[in-house]
Amino acid sequence: MVRDMTSENPTKLILSFSIPLLIGNVFQQLYSMVDTIVVGRYLGVQALAAVGATGSLSFLVLGFINGITSGFSVLVAQSFGAGDEKRMRHFVAMSVYLGLIVSAVLTLSTILLTRDILNLMQTPEDIIDTSEVYIKIIFAGILATMFYNLLAGVLRALGDSKTPLYFLILSSILNIGLDLFFVINMKSGVPGVAYATVISQAVSAIACLFYMAVKFPILHFHKEELKFSLLSAARLFQVGIPMALQFSITAIGTMVLQSAINGLGSTVVGAYTAASKAEQLAVQPMITFGTTMATYVGQNLGAGRMDRIREGVKKCIMISCIFSILGSLLVVFCGGILVSLFITGEQPEVMAYARQYLNTIAIFFIPLGLIFIYRNTLQGMGDGFIPMMAGVVELGMRVFVAFVLAKQFGYTGICLAGPIAWIGADIPLMITYYVRMGKIKKREREMKALKE
Repeated sequence: MVRDMTSENPTKLILSFSIPLLIGNVFQQLYSMVDTIVVGRYLGVQALAAVGATGSLSFLVLGFINGITSGFSVLVAQSFGAGDEKRMRHFVAMSVYLGLIVSAVLTLSTILLTRDILNLMQTPEDIIDTSEVYIKIIFAGILATMFYNLLAGVLRALGDSKTPLYFLILSSILNIGLDLFFVINMKSGVPGVAYATVISQAVSAIACLFYMAVKFPILHFHKEELKFSLLSAARLFQVGIPMALQFSITAIGTMVLQSAINGLGSTVVGAYTAASKAEQLAVQPMITFGTTMATYVGQNLGAGRMDRIREGVKKCIMISCIFSILGSLLVVFCGGILVSLFITGEQPEVMAYARQYLNTIAIFFIPLGLIFIYRNTLQGMGDGFIPMMAGVVELGMRVFVAFVLAKQFGYTGICLAGPIAWIGADIPLMITYYVRMGKIKKREREMKALKE
């Protein structure tokens, strides 16, 4: 069901749109956590470290996919908000063509370069072979990941956050079942976990495609809307590439940091991996509000409702701050319980490292939440450059931590990497948003004065 976000109360719209997204994001994290739990409990800490060592590399590529599909959906949302269904369908068709091209390039390049990148990241010798096998299987399924993200992005651009949830739940349940089947029954080890992820993602994408074809007549194409256009491709890439690079630049910083973590040994890698899973679960509300703002702002920009964009951002900041505090309490008081899900037996050293990380980052969840709001608001307005540059700031901060703080303070320096990067990224995003909105408000006053 499509939903117009250019009318009604912004707070009500943001919350009602966010709830299905949040449930979906939590499910996504849960099946990612199940991967980690199955690996850690059935295959051991070394296998857990092998999967964890690929996390930043996976984020580099899959984040690029998430960014570029989100960029494509911005133009879909703007066209829908403007009431131009023909242009909206044309952008959807072009997104599919470009998605196929990007998937082919990414799949080939990542599979060829995986081992070299793992070596550059100083992946420990005792886990590098397992890490390579795992991540190559994940990368072989890039096409499925691309099209699930693309289809879900289109639906969200049309104001529907519920349908992607249904297929994400399907994917999550299937992934859990396949994890247990491959690892316990088939004795497939770490590769089995990767196969489960790829298969469940592919099934979800195919099911979503068929459902959209039947249930969304607004997406039934006419012949002229399916024509390939270089101008439209350029426009989509103009918005999508900076958003994709923003994710990838952030991921490069994470990879640099991961290399510093890898140098501390597989015990620290395992602890950091388990703690990161707990962190990701706690920050899902902030990520969700950011995704909501991209659709909300895109539709309202298309409708010319800048007043609603301003009001929506204010309301979303208030909501995000509340959930940020709740997330901080979760990781401080329940972080140990979450971490214990991923490890077997008494491993006090692993638990101590994990708790230190979680207690450090919990203090800084509010600035993290602001990143998602301001970044997605600017992206919803079609500005991919400043969010990309904020990603460059994050990269610089993480590199600084990896080469200075980590060497000076060891693991304590590692724990400060995220908070330092978050605060650094907030600065250009906030300045750009308020300067831009100030100029727009001034122009609106001038136009009003001329009419009077």
